[in-house]
Amino acid sequence: MHFEKYEIISYLIIISAAILFIILERIFPYNKGQKVFREGFFDDLALYTIAQSYILGIFIFTVIINSIDNLTGLSRLKIFANVPIWLQLVFYVVTHDFYIYWMHRWQHSNKYLWRLHEAHHSPKKVDWLSGSRSHAFEILINQTVEFLPIVLLGSPPEVIAYKGVISALWGMYIHSNLNVRTGKLQLIINGPEMHRWHHTTGKGRNRNFSTKLAIWDWIFGTAYLPEEKASEYGLKTPFPKSYFMQFFYAFRPFNKKSNIFSKVFITDNPKSTN
Repeated sequence: MHFEKYEIISYLIIISAAILFIILERIFPYNKGQKVFREGFFDDLALYTIAQSYILGIFIFTVIINSIDNLTGLSRLKIFANVPIWLQLVFYVVTHDFYIYWMHRWQHSNKYLWRLHEAHHSPKKVDWLSGSRSHAFEILINQTVEFLPIVLLGSPPEVIAYKGVISALWGMYIHSNLNVRTGKLQLIINGPEMHRWHHTTGKGRNRNFSTKLAIWDWIFGTAYLPEEKASEYGLKTPFPKSYFMQFFYAFRPFNKKSNIFSKVFITDNPKSTN
């Protein structure tokens, strides 16, 4: 089976999962009353999920990864060629998730990286789709780190498709507006129980950095899981509403002159900045 077929299958799985999450969020909502077509829905779907993902995917693989591979020639060694695919996926999921945990923590403590990450925290309603809102440069960094080892280690091309599906479905799940109760499993596997707190405006925002494996938060002391439910999400200060404004807003000055910059990008409250 050619890679294109795996790619088509992965798209079908992701679309099917999206429809399922929409239905489940209606039946078992974490926060009741959230609308399907909430503010920013169409930008998140059409521009972030479809257009940005497509364009960046081409750039990451054809320009960045191919250039590094041509320079090093590592993929020709086929280091992982005979490793079972299931074991490869376990290896790539765990190692990349460990990287994401520390990168995510760094984004919350470094003012430059936070500028690339704050768009991800801007949705005031968190659901299966809101997790797709990530600045293009953030995606460029993280997905290069995610897929570069797969190519350089000589894994079969279908591993890329499988890993992409896992990341997409897990991203939908942890942001979903689902009232799930996983009990002690939440000590190992991350889900909306913990991650929705990470998107609040309160204490939980600088906790729960894990993506797939919650165990990193419990090991390194950043876990936060109170008994009550999270309710207020987003940023405490105004943020641009459109995709293109959100992209350029990350490059605003850090000094007081940013007030002038904000007047251009935030029309509903020109006196406020992030």
